[in-house]
Amino acid sequence: MTHSHTAVAGDADERRRLRATLAEAGLRIQQPDDPPLFTPAPQSSMQPMHWRWADLLGYLEELGRVLDLRPGGDRRTLRLANPGLEYGTTPTFWASIQYIRPGEVATAHRHTPDAFRFVMHGSGCSTTVDGENYEMNAGDLVLTPGWAWHDHVHAGDEPMIWLDVLDVSLMRNLHNIFFQPYPEETQPVSRQPQKSWQEYGSGILRPVGPAPRPAVNPLLVYPKDQTDIALGRARGLDPDPADDVILEYQNPTDGGAALPSMSMKIQILRPGFSGVTHRHSGSKVYWVVEGAGTTVVNGRQFDWNAGDFLAIPPWAAVRHLNAHSTEARLFRVDDSPVLRYLNAYHEETVPETQETR
Repeated sequence: MTHSHTAVAGDADERRRLRATLAEAGLRIQQPDDPPLFTPAPQSSMQPMHWRWADLLGYLEELGRVLDLRPGGDRRTLRLANPGLEYGTTPTFWASIQYIRPGEVATAHRHTPDAFRFVMHGSGCSTTVDGENYEMNAGDLVLTPGWAWHDHVHAGDEPMIWLDVLDVSLMRNLHNIFFQPYPEETQPVSRQPQKSWQEYGSGILRPVGPAPRPAVNPLLVYPKDQTDIALGRARGLDPDPADDVILEYQNPTDGGAALPSMSMKIQILRPGFSGVTHRHSGSKVYWVVEGAGTTVVNGRQFDWNAGDFLAIPPWAAVRHLNAHSTEARLFRVDDSPVLRYLNAYHEETVPETQETR
């Protein structure tokens, strides 16, 4: 029995009697049937989920045939909904898969939620974010900070598919959703259409002069070729006990997460890797870029392949394994920056005897 339930057990009848009277005044006290306010460890209604690419692709192709891309903000997206939550993929963000056909325009708008795109398949689309214009190719990460104008124009020959993630669940809980359509379908491209990349894209040098505010990441694009180089170098380091080779996309001005509310990471599980069981505050979603492997979540085994998605609840015990002869690559997003900012982040290695707790 939790402490909060123990505290009300002796005067339960009085508490029930007061319930209605206090409610009329907009007040309440702890009731015997209330869920506990404090628990020894985080408890989440979010469920671990596994979406298989073999199923997702069929749905995406159907959406591409039957749904139009309309002006004003609507996108053609397949949302990864968690049955344990009223809204979202995790308690803080929603992951969706966007499908855009050649010749289509995802019209310009802006909103308070931070967002990013990780390109899954295809090329030939460009995105404009606050006047900066970048090509989008498979493996690229493109940021759309909150309240930045953004639109996408697909001039390629084949449909493109990318992962959209927005911290919209967090913003909804904060009652802070703002949205505004741009007056035209697309915004004008600025005189320096790749300014932030020219300034900060090297990752090790920046312009001389006053630095931008640390909380605002000036860099908008993280191309796949640079990610591959960084991962190649990281292979020479000692493996992370839980994640093998893992790197975080960072804000070049302060070394923090690329977005204030979401951390994006890329990792490799090499053949034969058997990680320790680990858990941490916050939720996360994986997309399998390539390869195959196994993830055990609170004792439940998920065998995944290229294209699959996994959603992991807060404080779940997680273990990664790769019993295959080829390496696997995973892209991950989690909400750890929010918890770190609030000084409420915790993590630990889990003994095998406690993996299912």
